[in-house]
Amino acid sequence: MELLISFFSDYGYFAVLFILILCGFGLPIPEDITLVSGGVIAGLYPDDINVHIMLVVSMFGVLAGDSCMYWLGRIYGAKILRFRFMRKLITVKRLRLVKDKFEKYGNRVLFTARFLPGLRAVIYMVSGITRRVSYTRFLLIDFFAAIISVPIWVYLGFFGAKNLDWLREQIHNGQIVIYIFIVTIAAFIFWKWKKSKKSKVEAE
Repeated sequence: MELLISFFSDYGYFAVLFILILCGFGLPIPEDITLVSGGVIAGLYPDDINVHIMLVVSMFGVLAGDSCMYWLGRIYGAKILRFRFMRKLITVKRLRLVKDKFEKYGNRVLFTARFLPGLRAVIYMVSGITRRVSYTRFLLIDFFAAIISVPIWVYLGFFGAKNLDWLREQIHNGQIVIYIFIVTIAAFIFWKWKKSKKSKVEAE
């Protein structure tokens, strides 16, 4: 995190935007750490960096990175695996697994993807490959998912800028809360699915 803070301190908004777009392509830098670091420099240099503008820049960077993966899938389809970099990021096994889940659960998988760093890029690409979701719908779902997490990380970094030890602890706690949130959503979806299935059986 210290390395990102130093880099962002030198280049400001554009550095945060650049890294977040690369995160959308699967860059092995945690997106939450990038967002927190953006908030930190706003807290350290409030005269130069406005935290609210940083939030807008961060949202744009997140959505732009995700959109790139969607359009790569939509334009190239499964042919994207011909590229060596993409083969490392998206294995055939992982692609088939995500495609199967996407076919079953559609928009719910797309929404949950924002909170799944390891599968996020694959899911966004598959949504483009399958063409089941229009770009407008993709962007709306991604926006509503991002608006939950992005402000939390940016403002957490802002308020914890002067105490990095406390900040690291809060990041850890925040990640736990997000995972609990994901499990809760998954359990709710499963319950709704079981209830719907039971209703169909009773109707027959």
